[in-house]
Amino acid sequence: MYFLCFFCLFVSGRKWSRQFLLSFWCTVCSAHQGTIFLSLKIQFADQKQEFNKRPTKIGRRSLSRSISQSSTDSYSSAASYTDSSDDETSPRDKQQKNSKGSSDFCVKNIKQAEFGRREIEIAEQEMPALMALRKRAQGEKPLAGAKIVGCTHITAQTAVLMETLGALGAQCRWAACNIYSTLNEVAAALAESGFPVFAWKGESEDDFWWCIDRCVNVEGWQPNMILDDGGDLTHWIYKKYPNMFKKIKGIVEESVTGVHRLYQLSKAGKLCVPAMNVNDSVTKQKFDNLYCCRESILDGLKRTTDMMFGGKQVVVCGYGEVGKGCCAALKAMGSIVYVTEIDPICALQACMDGFRLVKLNEVIRQVDIVITCTGNKNVVTREHLDRMKNSCIVCNMGHSNTEIDVASLRTPELTWERVRSQVDHVIWPDGKRIVLLAEGRLLNLSCSTMPTFVLSITATTQALALIELYNAPEGRYKQDVYLLPKKMDEYVASLHLPTFDAHLTELTDEQAKYLGLNKNGPFKPNYYRY
Repeated sequence: MYFLCFFCLFVSGRKWSRQFLLSFWCTVCSAHQGTIFLSLKIQFADQKQEFNKRPTKIGRRSLSRSISQSSTDSYSSAASYTDSSDDETSPRDKQQKNSKGSSDFCVKNIKQAEFGRREIEIAEQEMPALMALRKRAQGEKPLAGAKIVGCTHITAQTAVLMETLGALGAQCRWAACNIYSTLNEVAAALAESGFPVFAWKGESEDDFWWCIDRCVNVEGWQPNMILDDGGDLTHWIYKKYPNMFKKIKGIVEESVTGVHRLYQLSKAGKLCVPAMNVNDSVTKQKFDNLYCCRESILDGLKRTTDMMFGGKQVVVCGYGEVGKGCCAALKAMGSIVYVTEIDPICALQACMDGFRLVKLNEVIRQVDIVITCTGNKNVVTREHLDRMKNSCIVCNMGHSNTEIDVASLRTPELTWERVRSQVDHVIWPDGKRIVLLAEGRLLNLSCSTMPTFVLSITATTQALALIELYNAPEGRYKQDVYLLPKKMDEYVASLHLPTFDAHLTELTDEQAKYLGLNKNGPFKPNYYRY
């Protein structure tokens, strides 16, 4: 047939009569009609058979959503094994046991434990400080008797932290601080190892608080330490079980939002235990907030939108450490970056770094991407959303989901359309649409992954803060919020230097005396800004 088509094209160039061509083609078609029809029939039958193989029961999801999600899960390690199951049964309705017969956990699927264990083993290779701490302190068991209840992102890196705390003598119960960031296979691996974990990706708001309650409200077990990320766990205990604070020795908090809540409690005289502010420690601010976000912002945007950054106009709301990391990454990729800021010092830093300082209203109609990283609420309002250009991408790099007023978009006149996992089109009546990522929640942990090495720094800081508060003699810490001692910050940093084959210079006795320092540190006063 290909030869005949080629022949017809050839003769058409010879100016032969149209009547001859028509007659010739009719003869060919007549001769091959049966063959062509049979071929088309077989092809259609094959397509029909393939279609019939597709699932007809897809639970609560529509077929189109199921197909679109599976297409993204194949390449997104953030989804990984998390979204690969078609089982829509709520984990709360399942009866699961690990290989030891324990059912004190609630995860998506305990059978995914083997995959999660492999991810944890990979993470261990990039978390040298935690592994070193585990090896050095395992014999001493500095957390023996500690009963730690935690509410953080449940990832492979968190699993390394939890297993380190367990190796140091602590008992742990854990829930997720974000409904989208849990890696189901990692949660399964922890449950299989005997950790009571209550978390899965895609929890509802009711599930979220139920999981926290299951960690806290358990017969015969009461926490004496809290490790929180965002303050939700601390808030829940204050609200539901205030008497528990009589036995709690301290709180370790690692987020801007959670620290802000602790300072509010302290100011109101309602903070009844010491709290350690890990978020403002140097190792958290400079490494997790800055370097981690500098890499993960691009990763999250690429995975969800496949967009080109060069030439795009971006507005970053907030120029703290997270904002600095985001701006640096986008500028390096060729984006035109604007910054909004309330603090004149941070604003001046943005100007000196080559970014134009604006108010959001001034650029909202022209920008291609809006990124929030302030830790505040209602930074992007419905008025801003109404004025955005068609296909503007909106996402959040702060902790909570309060920075973008997503609730205002759930109205009858707007249509929500799921594009792929964690990506929604919100469509206005005139056809304009915006691209909302992770429903306004944390982009990098909801839509991508985080650099393990940087999280090692944060996790080691958290572990040392827990050890410090738990072992501190009575009276060292009052009912207030404290920063991690500078010596511990330096110790965390020193544990990571061997990875780079780095060699520190040592002060001579004369130099140390001249500077008024101990040769072993700390080397900077608490007020020093790195």
